[in-house]
Amino acid sequence: MTQKNNPLHGITLETLVTELVAIYGWHKLGEKIDIRCFTHDPSVKSSLKFLRKTPWAREKVEYLYLKTKGFQLPQVKPDTVVKPRATATKSNAASTTDVKQVNAHIWGNKAD
Repeated sequence: MTQKNNPLHGITLETLVTELVAIYGWHKLGEKIDIRCFTHDPSVKSSLKFLRKTPWAREKVEYLYLKTKGFQLPQVKPDTVVKPRATATKSNAASTTDVKQVNAHIWGNKAD
C-alpha cells in the first residue's frame, strides 16, 4: 500500500462532502467554508463539480474533514504561504519586478 500515511486514501470527494453535510448541514458548512457552492442553492452534485475544478477549495474541504474526524492535520505547503504585497513606498518599477517574480511560475518569464 503506497498511501498508508494518507488518511484520505480511498475516500471519495462525494463521501467527504456528504459526511460534512450530514455533520454540519449546508448552512453551517457554508459558514465554515465560505464558497458559493455551499451558500447559494447547494447540492452535492454542484459542489462536486466546483471542487473538482478548484484545488484550493478542495483543500479546504479536505482539511475540514480531517479536522472534524480528528485525523492528524497536514502541514502548510510552502507554496501556499501568502507573501505580503509591495508597500506604497516602493517605486513603481520595483513593484513591476515583484509581480514578474511572483508570476514567473505561471508565465514562464524570468525576472529581468
